[in-house]
This record gives sequence, structure tokens and C-alpha cells, in this order.
Amino acid sequence: QVQLVESGGGFVQAGGSLRLSCAASGRTSIRMYAMGWLRPAPGKEREFVAAIALSNDEYYADSVNGRFSVSRDNSKTTVYLQMNSLKREDTAVYYCEGDNSMELLRTSRPTSWGQGTQVTVSA
Repeated sequence: QVQLVESGGGFVQAGGSLRLSCAASGRTSIRMYAMGWLRPAPGKEREFVAAIALSNDEYYADSVNGRFSVSRDNSKTTVYLQMNSLKREDTAVYYCEGDNSMELLRTSRPTSWGQGTQVTVSA
């Protein structure tokens, strides 16, 4: 079982930036995991935001491409989401996700996810 703990959410004005972090623990094979981020969306339980593979290949939803950047530290156990040029529609609880399958991450069906961190973007 993998535990994922998010941090870094908060309040920001439109156009501003925030950086989210997610620390993974609890399983020695965590370095086998692709990691990323989800958020709820209208009409959906959750939508894919961004993910990074062990190869460091990055994947983004069209709605955040060019504004958000996903990365991970050298130990491969912490993933970050740098969010720039934030819009009001980015307001959501952001959940960290992890899985051996990038396909499951990109289709919002991860094996593991965290408790979430709230991001609120004001006008």
C-alpha cells in the first residue's frame, strides 16, 4: 500500500502561482510508480491534470498545458505541480495519484491517491 500526502494548496489571485507537493511512502517499490495529479470537474468525479513517468516523460491535460509543470525529485518519491497563470476555473481540491500504469493515471483510475489539497483562485 502506498501513502500519498499532498501539501502546498491555498488562496491565490487569478494570474498568480502555487506549487503543490506530494510525498509518497509506505512501499519499497514506490520508485516503480508513475505519479501525477487529479481534480474534480463538472460532470466528472475527477479529471486528469498532469503526470510524470519514471522516465521523466510528462503528460498534461489540454486545459493546463503551458501553464502547469509537473516534476519529481531525484529519489522519485516526491512529485510537484507548479501552477502558473492560475484561473478561477482551476479552483479545486487537487489529489496526488500514483500507479504503475501511466494509462490508469491519464484516465483518472489510479491505484493510489491522497487526501487532497485545496486550491482557491479568486478574481
